[in-house]
Amino acid sequence: MSVIAFIGLGKMGLPMAQRLAGAGHDVRGVELNPVAAAEAELAGIRIHSTAVEAAEHADAVITMLPTGAHVRELLTGPDGLFARASAHTLFLDSSTIDVDSAKEFHVLAAARGLRFVDAPVSGGVGKAAAGTLTFMIGGTDEDYARAKVFVEPMAAKIVHTGAGGTGQAAKIVNNMIFGICLAATCEGLLLAERLDLAPDVFYDIAVSSSGENFALREWYPAPGVVAAAPSSHDYAPGFTSTLLLKDLSLALQAGAGTDTSLDTARAVHTLYTRMVEDGAGGYDCTALLPALAGRLGERTAAAAHRP
Repeated sequence: MSVIAFIGLGKMGLPMAQRLAGAGHDVRGVELNPVAAAEAELAGIRIHSTAVEAAEHADAVITMLPTGAHVRELLTGPDGLFARASAHTLFLDSSTIDVDSAKEFHVLAAARGLRFVDAPVSGGVGKAAAGTLTFMIGGTDEDYARAKVFVEPMAAKIVHTGAGGTGQAAKIVNNMIFGICLAATCEGLLLAERLDLAPDVFYDIAVSSSGENFALREWYPAPGVVAAAPSSHDYAPGFTSTLLLKDLSLALQAGAGTDTSLDTARAVHTLYTRMVEDGAGGYDCTALLPALAGRLGERTAAAAHRP
């Protein structure tokens, strides 16, 4: 099997790395939090003190980091991993970052004779743990074919989106549509509630009608209807409001760069900006429903004063 360095063992990265270790790969990671490091080691992931150490002689380096700036800091520059990697190492960036940065990383890698693909994912923490993520991979045919072998233990669906940067483009557009559908679902549920429609009754109707969408079907924002939905677990984050706001910002950035008017996305961006500024960014993105209803402020205040 292969040696894989996995940089970014967070909520998404750790279960993804666990799937790779479970498939028999020699997975190496970096984790400064001792509790998280112990959890990773129990899953068969070898913890190293630095990314350079973890990536030494690796067949693949997978990054799952919060922003493009984090990816840039890790990969580029005189002491970055690009400068230290051997020619056989394939870099797969599964972070969600801006398209221009992804394209730049392709160019920088190629200039050093290295292989790089942008390979963001969709599916959230649950599908990361189950190994059923969707991977969107941008890069050459040859690099896609090689990357596919590494991501198969983590994926239910793997799509070659095209040239470098198109993986990130697919992820940004997909999450923009999700955010818009989610906001519409939350506004609709609030209206339904105020029109005396029970949440479970409305779900039964909408899930088989024209208003059906992923946010409604799988992550129903009203609690107690869909057992696995974050709303039924006090809006514990599967995908935080802060992360959705980041992805909406990336979509608006891409819209500005392509002269594309994204008025609906801009309106949803405003809703999540307000939610994050009110201190609720750590809640799941479906907590927009109680935020719109004016009920989330009490939860946030209680959490802030919880011992």
